[in-house]
Amino acid sequence: MGNTLSYFTGAIWLFLLWRFVWPLSAGPGTRLLLALVLFLVAESHWITRRYFGTLASPELPQWVLIVVGWAFGAFLLLAILILLRDVAGSLVFLVARAPGRAVLSSQGLHVTIGAIAVVLAGVGVWQAVKIPRVKTMAISLPGLPPQFDGYRIVQLTDLHASRLLPQYWQAAVVKKTDALAPDLIVITGDLADGTPQLRAADVRPFRDLHARDGVLAIPGNHEYYSDYRDWMAADRALGLRMLENQHVLIEHGGATLAVAGLTDRQAGSFGLPRPDLQAALQGIPAGVPVILLEHRPGDAVKNAQAGIALQLSGHTHGGQIRGLDILVRRANNGFLSGLYQVGKMKLYVSNGTGLWNGFPLRLGRPSEITQIVLHPETRH
Repeated sequence: MGNTLSYFTGAIWLFLLWRFVWPLSAGPGTRLLLALVLFLVAESHWITRRYFGTLASPELPQWVLIVVGWAFGAFLLLAILILLRDVAGSLVFLVARAPGRAVLSSQGLHVTIGAIAVVLAGVGVWQAVKIPRVKTMAISLPGLPPQFDGYRIVQLTDLHASRLLPQYWQAAVVKKTDALAPDLIVITGDLADGTPQLRAADVRPFRDLHARDGVLAIPGNHEYYSDYRDWMAADRALGLRMLENQHVLIEHGGATLAVAGLTDRQAGSFGLPRPDLQAALQGIPAGVPVILLEHRPGDAVKNAQAGIALQLSGHTHGGQIRGLDILVRRANNGFLSGLYQVGKMKLYVSNGTGLWNGFPLRLGRPSEITQIVLHPETRH
C-alpha cells in the first residue's frame, strides 16, 4: 500500500505543478520553493514510513502530525478544487470562449482557491481531533425481549490510540462514555496504532471503561499491523473481553440477548483466523436475538441472511469528507455511515470515534460516541 500511495500522491503533485504552480504570476524562485514544499507534502507518508515509524503509526509529536495532516489535507483539497475549476472553465469555454478563458487563467481565482483549500483543511483537522460528540440512536429490533426494552449500548470504534490521539484524548472519550452509564460498551475494532509497548500509556484509559454488563471488543484491520496476539493479550489485561469469532449471552429477568464478535479479514494476510460467523454463532439458543460486532460493514447482506438482528460496524470513518466518499462507499458494498435496513437486519455504521493519524481530516462526517437505545419492534 505504501508504494501505491506514494505513486498516487506523486501523480497529484505533477497535476498541481502543471495547473497550479506553473501558471502563478510569481518569480521562478517562489514557484520552485512552492513546488518543493508541495512535493514534500505529497510524499509525507513515504517520509514518515521511512524515517519515523510505520505507515500505520508514525511516531512523531502530536503537533507535527497535526501540521502534516493539515498540509496534506490542503494538498488534496487544492487538487480537487483546481480540477473542479478546470472542468467548470472548460465547460464555460465551450459556450463562450472569453469568459471560459478568464475562469481558467484568473490569478485572483487561483490564489482564492489556494486559500480556501488551506482554510478547509484547517477546519477539517480541528473536526478530526476534537473530542467526539455523543450521538443517540433508538433502534427497534424484531424479537427483542421486553426485558431489554430501553437497553443502552455505547459503541466506540476506530479509537486509533496513537501519537495523534494520545492518552489525554482517550481519557476524555472514556470519561464521556462512562458518564452515560450504559448497560453495555462495545468497541468495534481499530483500538490503537503501533505496538502495545509504544501505546501502553495511550490505551491505559480503556481500563476505566465501565458498564453494567461489561466491555466487549473485537479486532479491526489495524490490530493486525502491529503484533496482533500481543494486542489481544494487552486488551484483555485492560479489562476488555475480546470476541474472536465468539459470543456472549446477556441475561436479564429471564430473557437472553446474544452479542457475537468476529475477527477481521486482514487476519488472512498474517495466517490468523479469518472471520467465521458460523463459529461465532455456535451454541446460541434458538430464538435469541443476536447483535453482531464486525469491524467492516461490507458483509451485512450475508450476515442478515444468517438471522442477525443488529450489526454494529465502523471502519469507514463515514468517508471523512462528505461528497468525496464515493470510493469508501464502493469499497464497503454501499454501506458508509448511519442506520441501514438490510433484509430483516438493522446495520449501524459509525463514523468512528477517532481516526487514522495518516489522514486526520473530517468535513461533514463528524466523529461520534454512539449511544444506542434498543426497543422491541412493534408490528402493525
